[in-house]
Amino acid sequence: MINIAIVGSGPSGCYIADLLSKKVAGSQVDIYDRLPTPFGLVRAGVAPDHQGTKNIIRQFERTFSRDNVSFVGNVNIGSDISYQELKDSYDVVAITIGALTDRNLGIPGEDLQGVYGSGEFVAWYNGHPDQSELNPDLNSQGIAIIGNGNVALDIARLLAKTAAEMGSSDITSEAANAIDSAPITDIYMIGRRSPVEASFTNAELSEFADLERCAALVDPAHLVTSLPDTLDPKDVKAIEKNLETLRGYAENSGQDKPVRLHLMFCASPTAVIEADGKVAGLTLEKNTIIDGRAQASGEFFELPVQTIISAIGYRSEPIEGMPFDTTRGIVSNNEGLVEQGVYTSGWCKRGPQGVIPANRADSMAVGKQIIANLEANPPAGNKAGSAAIDELLTARNVQTVSFDQWQVINQAEISRAPEGKPREKFNRIDEMLAQLN
Repeated sequence: MINIAIVGSGPSGCYIADLLSKKVAGSQVDIYDRLPTPFGLVRAGVAPDHQGTKNIIRQFERTFSRDNVSFVGNVNIGSDISYQELKDSYDVVAITIGALTDRNLGIPGEDLQGVYGSGEFVAWYNGHPDQSELNPDLNSQGIAIIGNGNVALDIARLLAKTAAEMGSSDITSEAANAIDSAPITDIYMIGRRSPVEASFTNAELSEFADLERCAALVDPAHLVTSLPDTLDPKDVKAIEKNLETLRGYAENSGQDKPVRLHLMFCASPTAVIEADGKVAGLTLEKNTIIDGRAQASGEFFELPVQTIISAIGYRSEPIEGMPFDTTRGIVSNNEGLVEQGVYTSGWCKRGPQGVIPANRADSMAVGKQIIANLEANPPAGNKAGSAAIDELLTARNVQTVSFDQWQVINQAEISRAPEGKPREKFNRIDEMLAQLN
């Protein structure tokens, strides 16, 4: 038997598991996750009002239903089981742990109460146990979101929607109530470059046209009439589509709805303004764009905000003993190969870029590399696999969660949801495990 361990049950891990469990004869694929719940950022990162995107879970469920695939949840590789112990027990190890840690802004005041990273904020409203106690301060009329990607748009949209508009989502009730009762009037989404360089996509941008209580606004001065010749031709159509949507928003007055989303460009945050230990505003510097790069102008302005959410990217966290690039915040690798018998894929391999289809392509490439290496150098077949790990976990009193047990938790979440809501998530591990007793 060829024993394969995958660390992380998000899209990258599931795609590799699907390929290897089908293509590697005599394989046993064990997927470890530190949470009792599978599916990674499909569950805890995809916006709760984008239920269609989460339908990919059905495909992953089919993978987990195979006889040679096992889910081993509630096991932290690095503390419950060491990296070395995993390598000693498996012929192949694939690291697919994603990237969840927020990158720092690197400006004065970012450690004040009221400043949050998008990773922790998204995890909070999506019911991730890591952030069940976050309780962000949303007693704010003005909220700044720093970043110009889809995550920033997701956060802005959830803050702008009414409770009724969020009714069919799987946002936690705690987060829904906090957002619904917040006195928000102005949301500022800030990009350091122009709309031409923005990384958001039109599907997400255009959703603001139909929101009940929020008007999207943009300064028409930032909307170019002609695009630079230096652009990659394959990007032009998407940029033109974004500009068309933004021109529509530039015509909004903002007077007819109680909440305004200000889509701001060519500005970089330089300091958080503090009063009594809390956020009292944000200082920004205007930028000029030269050859697609932001150049500081020396001209500053302030925004009256009391909450700041930074959406400028993520980094992975190292597992003790595993090769790790601390500068880039990724698992050290050469085209997916970490060291003999160990591979990596997804955001922890290349950084937090690309949505689910991009991770699939990456995982397919790494999976094919694993298959080729197994064919070129067949393992001796003397690794104990899950038998060795199970023995260690039992000795260490670690309660594992199988896929069947996850289904019990899953059904409990579905059953306790109010009508029209797909599920009411448990956001604490002890609550999840209590469903199994």
